[in-house]
Amino acid sequence: MKSETKKWTKEELQIYILLLCANVDADESKEEIKLVKSKVDKKTFKKMYKEFCKDNEDERFEKIDNAIHLHEYSHVELEKFRNEINEIFLVDNHFAVMETNLNRILDNILY
Repeated sequence: MKSETKKWTKEELQIYILLLCANVDADESKEEIKLVKSKVDKKTFKKMYKEFCKDNEDERFEKIDNAIHLHEYSHVELEKFRNEINEIFLVDNHFAVMETNLNRILDNILY
């Protein structure tokens, strides 16, 4: 399987990954979506949310893996991004098993 990955901006990639984090339990809460929206502009959010919804899990990981290598991230950028990911995971004040697993996967992709 080879997904077509358009060259996403860092912001688009950020939205897509944060949506993955919000959706890890297959149920994005209003609070999680609100938090993602608060970090980006409305037009870009809508574009990426539409793409995210049409992709299956394998396509999502492949797209993220491909896109992450198109950008160079500084250590500071990665730390900021990891903090945003953790914010999404902790919206409900609970770090679930599925979130822990996704957190490990994202560590492997990002670093």
